[in-house]
Amino acid sequence: MGALEGRVAIVTGASRGIGQHIAERLAGEGAAVVLVARTLSAGTSRLPGSIEETVDAITAAGGFAVPLRADLTDPDEVETIVSRANALVGPVDTLVNNAGVNFYGPALDIAPRRYDLMFQMMVHAPFRLCQLAIPSMLDEGRGWIVNITSKQARHPKGPPYPDWASDGCTPYGMCKVALDRLTTGLAAETEGRGISVNALGTSGLVMTPGVAVVSPHTPDNAPVEPDEAMADAALELCSGAPGAVTGQIVYSMDLLGRPFTEGPWAIADTF
Repeated sequence: MGALEGRVAIVTGASRGIGQHIAERLAGEGAAVVLVARTLSAGTSRLPGSIEETVDAITAAGGFAVPLRADLTDPDEVETIVSRANALVGPVDTLVNNAGVNFYGPALDIAPRRYDLMFQMMVHAPFRLCQLAIPSMLDEGRGWIVNITSKQARHPKGPPYPDWASDGCTPYGMCKVALDRLTTGLAAETEGRGISVNALGTSGLVMTPGVAVVSPHTPDNAPVEPDEAMADAALELCSGAPGAVTGQIVYSMDLLGRPFTEGPWAIADTF
């Protein structure tokens, strides 16, 4: 019996990278996992990975998962995700809002279309999915939500500012600030009713396929954390007693109690 036996989880952005690792970890502990992403099949994206391939990996390891293709940049499709998941596997009690996108560049140069897309995927979609998923969690008296955040939500140290602060992540960081505030606000609103709402970020760089394409960072100039760290940390947040740990904004290696050195790109701890 795994720690999540009998549980039903939605993981967005589960076709590759952090979302894939989290989905595989939750399924490995017995959860039935609904994998949400735009890329259903191999070869339909310029990036490697698809939710069908993640399903195959989970099935081969003895777990259970189903693919649910949806484009989180389309509000109409977001509206269908929870109801479709319920129809496929039963009432959802766990939601991992992982899907994300970043367009690097100076904030003054970001095109409105790209700005809107980032906010739709990383703010509006998680907000709506929480609205759709939490009512049934409240009815059952238990639920777990993990919002994937980033240290880019925290203010740079300065002035003067280190060189890394010009890496073009201001709009991305704005989205993650909003996601952190959603996390703490929902935790406050649902306190004492069996719902755990937490935000989880990486302690260091994770070279996902998406990051490898667009990020100015490389393993040579930024500390890299193990691929499994985010999955292990997400499992820890999803496997506690209902409502026992809530309203936390935590980072993978810190949560797991594993040593990690951030290096010169570290940022301020407070707003």
